[in-house]
Amino acid sequence: MKRSLIALALAALLPLSAQADDKLSYTYVEGGYVNLDSDADGFGVRGSFEFGQSNFYGFGSYAQVEVDGTNDDIDNTEIGVGYAHGLSDNVDLISELAWVNADADGFSSVDGYRASVGIRGSLSDNFEGLLKANYTDGSDFDGEFSGTIGAQYKFTQTWGVTGEVTFGDNNTETYLVGLRASF
Repeated sequence: MKRSLIALALAALLPLSAQADDKLSYTYVEGGYVNLDSDADGFGVRGSFEFGQSNFYGFGSYAQVEVDGTNDDIDNTEIGVGYAHGLSDNVDLISELAWVNADADGFSSVDGYRASVGIRGSLSDNFEGLLKANYTDGSDFDGEFSGTIGAQYKFTQTWGVTGEVTFGDNNTETYLVGLRASF
């Protein structure tokens, strides 16, 4: 059912061509607050760099959350590459492939990969939306489908505030709120 909802949401975004007159930026740095399943919270940084006019971009992120009621930290790292195919002047079909790692206070570490496909678009001059369907798998854990819904409100061409929610098959939810500088 969740996969059907994700597909429906992605399809609903297709006709939302906006009035923004510039290309979406895939070069940015961002920092902010991360909350995992309301049981752990902390900080995170992430960034992306577009490789010229090729539509390819590299990205990475690091987040550290502390499990509530303990002194245990979980470090999450992700490094990947993506491709943005323009569907219109302000809507892109994106695909991403990333290596992911979670390290629980140095005593347990799991590696895997994430494959994603989605839509990112300017809904107005100051507002962007993002919808992605994700599949995460690895030798240390079972594969899981998830969906990501995100938005960015731009104060200027460079500065904006972002929010993102990722929800998975196993009722896992991750919330991010941050400040982004786009270049």
